[in-house]
Amino acid sequence: MEIIRRNTDYALRLMVHLAVARDEGYISSRILAEEEDVSHQLTCKLLQKLHDAGLVLSSMGSKGGFKLKKSPAKIKLTDVIDSIQGPILINRCLLRNDACPRQKHCPITTKLGRIQKTVTQSLDSITLGDLLIQE
Repeated sequence: MEIIRRNTDYALRLMVHLAVARDEGYISSRILAEEEDVSHQLTCKLLQKLHDAGLVLSSMGSKGGFKLKKSPAKIKLTDVIDSIQGPILINRCLLRNDACPRQKHCPITTKLGRIQKTVTQSLDSITLGDLLIQE
C-alpha cells in the first residue's frame, strides 16, 4: 500500500519544478508535463487542484502557465499532499472518533495514534524549500 499516492508524487514533482524555476515566471502545463514525465491531461488536473488549494497561480495566454503562489519556504509538504489526496492516515480507525466501536479501549489505536502524530508532524515540518536543498 502506498502512503503517498502516485498522483501526489507527480504533484510534488510539479511543485518542485515550479519552485526551481520560480524566477522564470509562468511555465506552461505542456512544458511541466513533458519535463516531469507526466501526461499532459493529468498535469492539468493536478495543477487545477493545486490552484484550487491556493498553492499555484495561473495565467492564460501565450506567455501564460503556472507559478507558485507563495515562497517555497512557506509551502509545506502537507499542503500539497492534502490538496491532492487528502491527509495521510496510517489506519482507518484514526479517520474520526467513531470510526470503530472498539476505538476507545483498543491498544492498537493508541499506538497507531502516536505513530500518526509523528508522521503528520514530520511531513508538516518539511517545506518545498527544504526539497530544493541538496544534501
